[in-house]
Amino acid sequence: MSLSDLFGGDPVVSGQQVRIEPTQQRSTARLSGLLDAAAVVVDEVGFDRITTAMVAERAGASIGTVYRYYPDRVAVLQALRERAVLRFRQRVVDQLRSSGPETWWDAVDCAVTAFVDLYRTEPGFRIVHFADRERTPISGSEELESGYFARQLAGVLAEEFGLHGGPDLIFRLEVTVEMADSILSRAFHSDPNGDDRFIAECRRVMRDYLAGYYGPIAATV
Repeated sequence: MSLSDLFGGDPVVSGQQVRIEPTQQRSTARLSGLLDAAAVVVDEVGFDRITTAMVAERAGASIGTVYRYYPDRVAVLQALRERAVLRFRQRVVDQLRSSGPETWWDAVDCAVTAFVDLYRTEPGFRIVHFADRERTPISGSEELESGYFARQLAGVLAEEFGLHGGPDLIFRLEVTVEMADSILSRAFHSDPNGDDRFIAECRRVMRDYLAGYYGPIAATV
């Protein structure tokens, strides 16, 4: 399992919710611009109030341009969520490569660092919770769900740090991801920089939960 296996798809241009598949560079740039505009509008008005007209206005495009790629506001938001999830995966890979983790916890903590950094710097990153708010699955892309990320991360932890792989590790990592997602969402609920108390507690809860199964955290030799 290589680090690049944690990440799949194009983090810049999302394709699952697109009405047509853009093939020319100009169309690709326009699609990316629409999602950039949607991200800004999400931060300004939230999920519930965003409209395709708002996205078009912020992007400096016609409403027809939006509908060329997305049939409705939900499709725009789902595509934006897809892009945010994929960018998170890529950030985790970048963190793992740059930090050179010495323990399995260091590797897991890279995911926390990536999530916190994106919440602070990526416009519209709160969109990662859109599926939870709508209580609807993201169709056509298993790779967007937490279970997929848990399986990929489990492969890295087993291969690089000697954790016993298999269904138990995958399940416990998925539980860890769900706990972290909830606590970090609370950390950024009213503070754009995140409440450091919740962020620190998130790390403690994750570390203690996994250490209860995989023992003391020690560097591999």
